[in-house]
Amino acid sequence: MASPDDPIAQFHAWMAEAEKSEPNNPNAFALASTDANGMPNVRMVLLKSVDATGFVFYTNLGSAKGGELLANPQAALCFHWKSLGRQFRVQGAIEVVSDEEADAYYASRAKDSQIGAWASRQSEVLPDRFALEKAVAKYAARYALSKVPRPDFWSGFRVIPQRLEFWQERPFRLHDRQVFIRDGDVWRTEKLFP
Repeated sequence: MASPDDPIAQFHAWMAEAEKSEPNNPNAFALASTDANGMPNVRMVLLKSVDATGFVFYTNLGSAKGGELLANPQAALCFHWKSLGRQFRVQGAIEVVSDEEADAYYASRAKDSQIGAWASRQSEVLPDRFALEKAVAKYAARYALSKVPRPDFWSGFRVIPQRLEFWQERPFRLHDRQVFIRDGDVWRTEKLFP
């Protein structure tokens, strides 16, 4: 189970195992936020990096999730690795990553993905598929012979963990649950009934 003092190291170990056993996107997680009316909203997102400071993903800041996270900077994440019988949950505050961090990640993306970031008005009503294809063609032509700059409406969020839970499936539903709760600069841990 998880290390008594370093849950991030344990997460990395679990992710390494998931990368060997999960058929698609072991870095996928369900991201929960709340809208302006307090209604929960959840969707699948891809983790791009994690370290002691938090869990990072990228998106259009004008999307539904971007707007929700900017208005109420708290979130919950849930990874589920079915092949391993494991789940990992995170609750924490949200911060926008630095421009330098967003620029570096954006530059690592395929050019078609960079153009897609410009072309998609994420979460807005799409009148028809042609509108998206037209926007893609517009930005592909604009940046055909040059680097694609990161749009100012596209960046990343970091979830700063306050509570982490490692869940391991066990026979007869007697699952193993270990929780880490941030207490200043240290983690305290406790076990939970399944």
